[in-house]
Amino acid sequence: MGGTALWQWDATDLASAIRERRVSAREATAACLDRIGIVNPAVNALTEICRETALAAADEANARIAAGAHLPPLHGVPVTTKINVDQAGSATTNGVSAFTSLVAAEDSPPVTNWRKAGAILLGRSNAPAFSCRWFTDNAPHGLTLNPWNPALNVGGSSGGAAAAVATGMVPLAHGNDLAGSARLPASACGVYGLRPTTGRVPAYNPTGKAERSLCLQLGSTQGVLARSVRDIRLGLETMSGRDPRDPAWVPVPLDFPDDARRPRIALFTGTADHAADAPILAALRRAADALANAGYEVVEAAPPRFEEAAALWMTLLSNDCRSPAARAAFALGDEALLRSLDLTAACVPPLSAEGMLDGLAARATFQRAWQMFFEDFPLLLMPTAWSVPFPVGYDVRGVEEAHRLLTAHSPCTATAFLGVPALSVPVHRGPDGPLGVQLVASRFRDGLALAAAAALEQRWGPVTPIDPRPAPPPVDHQ
Repeated sequence: MGGTALWQWDATDLASAIRERRVSAREATAACLDRIGIVNPAVNALTEICRETALAAADEANARIAAGAHLPPLHGVPVTTKINVDQAGSATTNGVSAFTSLVAAEDSPPVTNWRKAGAILLGRSNAPAFSCRWFTDNAPHGLTLNPWNPALNVGGSSGGAAAAVATGMVPLAHGNDLAGSARLPASACGVYGLRPTTGRVPAYNPTGKAERSLCLQLGSTQGVLARSVRDIRLGLETMSGRDPRDPAWVPVPLDFPDDARRPRIALFTGTADHAADAPILAALRRAADALANAGYEVVEAAPPRFEEAAALWMTLLSNDCRSPAARAAFALGDEALLRSLDLTAACVPPLSAEGMLDGLAARATFQRAWQMFFEDFPLLLMPTAWSVPFPVGYDVRGVEEAHRLLTAHSPCTATAFLGVPALSVPVHRGPDGPLGVQLVASRFRDGLALAAAAALEQRWGPVTPIDPRPAPPPVDHQ
């Protein structure tokens, strides 16, 4: 890596250098901690910095190397975890003031798996209250700023994770995704963000007092954000290990024999009511051209009942938030969360208990239709969002803005509803900010999406960290 600072390295290179004793785990950890000290005050990506425990873990990692012990894949690599998953010794605040003293006694499965893989836990990344907004802001921890443009949304709910990776605080970050929470921040910050197939990565929070709702069980996934495709793969492989606390975990391989082939790709450019902004469409066609040059057959085609799938998922989620248990919990949230939830609810129809059950049952109908679509087109190329990033606080302005957000983010909500893997790939990182597109595959064919993303990465080169930037003139969303 020549004279490049260690905080600029990706996780794969760091892991190799540490294993080969070219770099020590403490050097890598100290470099990232120093970088955090410089840039985190400017963007507020991390709510807690575990400096002493991280350095102690790095020293222990070095001792294992010196003793000739077996070294797991992420040995000595600095990472962050999101504040909505349990990490022993840290508060699972989930952006809620009432939870700032909710200190976990044990790790959640993603954290457990990364610890087993040798990762060094540097800090906790910010999220909105209850991780229920597409904007990363909350009462106890404040607003996370987009390092490309602080006037624009950093994305949510894994906005802290995306900003930390984009600015070089860590090469690898944990996130999660229920309706775009990993992919939208990745696109807004110019990094890779993966929503794996539902069931691939185990999940469970020991601090939880009740089981998650059925919507969350069906739609939420634990994912990875990084600056390279190989780091996304490394993070996913190490996070996906079996954990008996999650009965929905599926023991399925990441790779299949035909992952390296160049299958047909459906290029989805939108509908009359879901049209892409001009920069988004340009990024999408640039990706399509690059994939065609890499040997893929790209054909314009629309997935079945796209708008219906997106609308039904947000209707189900919004009605899920109206249950007595959810209302009691959300009462602990901040005013912006409550307003955002109310505005979203005004955009979708109320459902009876029978209507909720019917909607959840209909999910199989949509999944079946998309499965048949993937038989003809094993990969789907579509925007991460139909619109460029919105101004900060756009979701609490009014019903019209809330409706626009639902439409703009439908590429993420439809795919979350179906439980399929989706990877946001940075296509444009110019002075006007980054833009991402999505590669989507059939359930448990995450490897196909990773292979296609690697083909794009090979053509465009690596993503490098940025320094936080001042705000240019505002984007017109009229």
